[in-house]
Amino acid sequence: MIDQEDVGRLVVGCAMKVHSALGPGLLESAYETCMVHELSGQGLKVQKQVAMPVRYEGIAMNCGYRPDLLVERAVVVELKPVDGLNDVHLAQIPGCPRPGGFRPGYLLNFNVRHMKDGIRRVVD
Repeated sequence: MIDQEDVGRLVVGCAMKVHSALGPGLLESAYETCMVHELSGQGLKVQKQVAMPVRYEGIAMNCGYRPDLLVERAVVVELKPVDGLNDVHLAQIPGCPRPGGFRPGYLLNFNVRHMKDGIRRVVD
């Protein structure tokens, strides 16, 4: 299995490539589809919208939590095409790695001029 930090670097690289090709202003589904294509092309296992239980009092609760992407069963990726990230968007990522115990997590906002400004890495 590939190291989580290596997976993270590949996620960022793929996000930059997708953003360079498509630019800002598209729907989340377009970025998601292209990210899956790019990450898979790097030889990574990528799952979309995987149902993940939230653990509460030692019980796995099926609460409908579905991160946008789960890469190598190790890194959660949330995609946004928004004008600006707010506290709710940022709060999703610390919540993302916890249910399945995944770290790190990435929030990628594609509605920016330069992708480097749309990347938020969160380690829980």
